[in-house]
Amino acid sequence: MKTLVRLAVAILVIGAVFGGAVGDRIWGYKILDKYWPRLKTQELQNSKTQIVTEENVVIEVAEKVSPSVVTVGIKKTQIFREIDPFDFFGMGRIQQKKVEQDIGTGFILTEDGLVVTNKHVVGDTQATYKIVTKDDKTYEVQKIYRDPANDLAILKVDAKELKPVELGDSSKLKVGQMVIAIGTALGEFRHTVTTGVVSGLGRGITAGSPLEGAVERLDNVIQTDAAINPGNSGGPLLNSSGQVIGVNTAISPEGQNIGFAIPINVIKDAIDNFNKTGQFSRPYLGVRYRIKPRY
Repeated sequence: MKTLVRLAVAILVIGAVFGGAVGDRIWGYKILDKYWPRLKTQELQNSKTQIVTEENVVIEVAEKVSPSVVTVGIKKTQIFREIDPFDFFGMGRIQQKKVEQDIGTGFILTEDGLVVTNKHVVGDTQATYKIVTKDDKTYEVQKIYRDPANDLAILKVDAKELKPVELGDSSKLKVGQMVIAIGTALGEFRHTVTTGVVSGLGRGITAGSPLEGAVERLDNVIQTDAAINPGNSGGPLLNSSGQVIGVNTAISPEGQNIGFAIPINVIKDAIDNFNKTGQFSRPYLGVRYRIKPRY
């Protein structure tokens, strides 16, 4: 009996070793060795395809929309008092200095010269403004229409055959969706392209220009981590199809990569009102008082 048990165990051990060797030869070498490198190669190819596709999206959007993005420049005369150390009365001399620089961004709305930007970009009513296109053509701004309710302005230039942008639908935005910003970063680097995602929706912020000393409350704005710098104000925030889904308007000075854009649907409503009336018509409630004289 013991002999039979030992013989059975020996047969099992020999069979397991032999079967493993045969199985490895048949399945491991001819099947796994044949297809595993191919599977790994396919995985790497899919990863590279995803990266290349994302790069191509950004490249295509930049090439498509950049001709519709403009730089907004300002021209003004600054008056200041120069202190003369030999002037014992301390009055100094009045000096004038002409300033001409890029200050913001805009995008073309119509072929005949309507351009959208932020109101705070063109907030100086004593200055004159110009726009510069991608191909370095300069147009003097003839008229400025400022929206009293939103940080929005429409500039009119004398031009024809400009390339307008395509407006999207900001109501369909999702958190995590890829977005692209184009603008004149720091008022110096024209047509800077940055990418990011929609970081949040329905935000409420207080925005304004430190140069003007005025602030404005904006509700229901888009938060994004796409790099937005001073000078990007008024530029487009785009989806992967190259449609404008927001107007870049503010950044948070207390954080990094926290920018905000006005949803394009808000801009659409304002533009519809502008097209109908030729101005931004807004209802308002006024309060007056009168002092009653005493007799």
